[in-house]
Amino acid sequence: MALHFELVTPEQLIRSEDVHMVVVPGTEGDFGVLEGHAPFMSVIRNGELSVYPTAGGTPVRIQVEGGFAEVNEKGLAVLAEKAGDAH
Repeated sequence: MALHFELVTPEQLIRSEDVHMVVVPGTEGDFGVLEGHAPFMSVIRNGELSVYPTAGGTPVRIQVEGGFAEVNEKGLAVLAEKAGDAH
């Protein structure tokens, strides 16, 4: 099973891929999203997305600034005002 994840800024689509899990810096605290997560929407704070390509794998970390995250039946979409380089 995989979670479809998209990271979008006003300028471009940064990522669109199937991953194991993403940890998002929400305004109420960090939250993890796996395949099958209940529908959810949150404003995100400036911070770091942790994208886990596989279970137990090393996360790819991406700096984000502002925006929001939406989980629906299609997966997780993060619409960020700005997104930095992955590391």
